[in-house]
Amino acid sequence: MSETELATFGGGCFWCVEAAFEEVAGVESVTSGYAGGHTDDPTYRAVCSGETGHAEVVQVAYDPAVVSYDELLEVFFTVHDPTTEDRQGPDVGSQYRSIVLYHDDDQRAAVEAFVDALADEYADPIVTEITPLETFYEAEAYHQDYFAKNPNDAYCTMHAAPKVEKVRERFRTA
Repeated sequence: MSETELATFGGGCFWCVEAAFEEVAGVESVTSGYAGGHTDDPTYRAVCSGETGHAEVVQVAYDPAVVSYDELLEVFFTVHDPTTEDRQGPDVGSQYRSIVLYHDDDQRAAVEAFVDALADEYADPIVTEITPLETFYEAEAYHQDYFAKNPNDAYCTMHAAPKVEKVRERFRTA
C-alpha cells in the first residue's frame, strides 16, 4: 500500500471543492480549511472579512497508487473557473480566489506545467495563484463534509451538486 500524499487547492467555497474531491477514487479524505494568508489560526468569520489574506481551501489526502497529482489537478481545474480573479460564481472576495498551494518542488513543477498546457483552452488568462503551502488551518467542524451532511441546502443544490455531477461524469469515482 502506498503512502498517503497531500494536495491543497482553493477554488471558491470550500464546501463545493470538498464535495467534488470526495467523489474521486484514491482520495482518502478531504479537509476544508484556510491557507495562503498572514493571520494565525483564522476563524471563518475572519476569513470572510477578506482581511486575513487566507483563501478557503481543501486539503486532499490521496493514494498516489490510485490517483496521481496530475489527475487531481485535472479535477480541480474542471470544477472551478481559473480565469476569474477573487470570484467563483456568487462568491466574491480574495478568500474565494483560485489557488494551488504546493507541498514540494515536484507539485510546483506539475502545477506550473499543467497551467501552461491549459492556458490555450481559455479565452481569458488563468489567474490561479501558485504558491508554497506554509500552514494549513483546519476549518471549524461544521464546515467539514458540509455537502454530505446538507445535500438539500439551497447553496449546495445550486453550486456544489453540479460540481459533484461533473466529477461523476468525467472521472473515476470512489
